[in-house]
Amino acid sequence: MTIGSSAKILMAARWTARRFVPRAFILMYHRVAEPESDPWELSVSPRHFAAHLEILKKYTHPMGLLELVDRLRDGKVPRRAVVITFDDGYADNLYEAKPLLERYDVPATVFLPTGHIGESEEFWWDKLDRLLLNSERLPKNPRLVVNGRSYVWELSESYSHQEAKCHHGSDERKGALQLCSRRSLYFSVYQLLLPLSEQDREACLHEIQGWISGKPKARRVYRTLSPEEVDMLCRGGLVEIGAHTITHPFLSAHPEAFQQREIEQGKIDLEAITGQPVNSFAYPHGDYDERSVALVRQAGFVCACSIEENSVWRHSDPFLLPRLKVNNYNGEGFIRRLLGVLALK
Repeated sequence: MTIGSSAKILMAARWTARRFVPRAFILMYHRVAEPESDPWELSVSPRHFAAHLEILKKYTHPMGLLELVDRLRDGKVPRRAVVITFDDGYADNLYEAKPLLERYDVPATVFLPTGHIGESEEFWWDKLDRLLLNSERLPKNPRLVVNGRSYVWELSESYSHQEAKCHHGSDERKGALQLCSRRSLYFSVYQLLLPLSEQDREACLHEIQGWISGKPKARRVYRTLSPEEVDMLCRGGLVEIGAHTITHPFLSAHPEAFQQREIEQGKIDLEAITGQPVNSFAYPHGDYDERSVALVRQAGFVCACSIEENSVWRHSDPFLLPRLKVNNYNGEGFIRRLLGVLALK
């Protein structure tokens, strides 16, 4: 038998074993809201979220994240175990999500970046949305300098309003420009800003602000929790608080010392706010490297969540737990989503 054949047999055996052992799923939400603009589809309406919870109570075994990790350690994962998590700490997690979680008695973990707690400003991706997708008018050829490199786009004829098509912006040094919609422009600029430091990103956002007339105000429906609201959110024990760094950076783009401060200080700050131990972590943007994972372990966390779409089983790395992103499905759509992973009957 060849080495290649042996490897294939071993892989098949592992797949078969995994297919028939108990698996759990961690669901990833961000908002329970109906905002006017949601380019990343982060929001689930209150009505649909209630339907999700009703279905979970009927067909699955809802449990807390830390309880799941304990069960993983013991090798006793319940069948159809499901964990709910929220990223980023939008205020609607308290005012819309928590009452529904309480109604159905379903626990959840909310991951909070401490530098945004109590902020009146929107997250940078929401601010970019406001500037590029919701302003009255943009220049025909917006230009932006990022890390000393100049980028320019040519907006399509409908540059004075929104479109749903998606193309790519162009570096002006490549010559001919591609026509693009506002939505295309948004995603193109987002990718440029994502790995930047907070200071450099703010400088770019200030430059983008200069593209438009007036100064659109931050939208309160996009705001984050205040320290008092964080306390209200975790009161009663149904909602656990997890760490999500300080500034929500793209960790792998930064030096180890920067990552260490973001990871460790975020935990310290949250424990000071809540008066409770913070044992779980979620990688911002789902991004990490080997240094990130090691630093999360060293900081004293029990587990960490990624955004890889997969199931959790007894051999899952507790510091790279996969999650399934949940969109704004109605009840039927949510059941179809679960049918594919939990074999509901």
